[in-house]
Amino acid sequence: MTSAHPSDAQLQALYGAYLDGWNRRSGAAVAACFADDGDIIGYDGTHHHGRLAIAAHLRQIFGSHQTAAYIAVVRSVRAMAPGVALLVAHAGMIPPGAGDVEAQFHTVHTVVAVDEGGGRWRIQLLQATPAAWHQHPEARDALTEELRGLLASP
Repeated sequence: MTSAHPSDAQLQALYGAYLDGWNRRSGAAVAACFADDGDIIGYDGTHHHGRLAIAAHLRQIFGSHQTAAYIAVVRSVRAMAPGVALLVAHAGMIPPGAGDVEAQFHTVHTVVAVDEGGGRWRIQLLQATPAAWHQHPEARDALTEELRGLLASP
């Protein structure tokens, strides 16, 4: 991971809170990570604008689907402008009832975060992009092994 941001710990904690909320299947917890006018673009391209819309959408998803859990590796955190940061992570998904990541569902999470004042960071945009790496199966396989290593860690 590369890190060149003075608020690295806060930004990684923000992303961790997003993952935790998702893994607990809590639309409110996920939405709490977002700015009031934040956006989320899901793995399938679905786009929701605003914290309340994000919460409502995720409540519906979590209430009607068994969602996979995320495990992730933050690759970089860097400044884009004063009070704006970019976090990039590679994430794997563990299907319900499974104990391993499914390589076909790897994703790149791109997070643009804003400092709302006093070091209180919120997600302005989170985009999940499928990480199929059709031309580079060795990269997909390496990520699968890296994520499996995180699962095996105490």
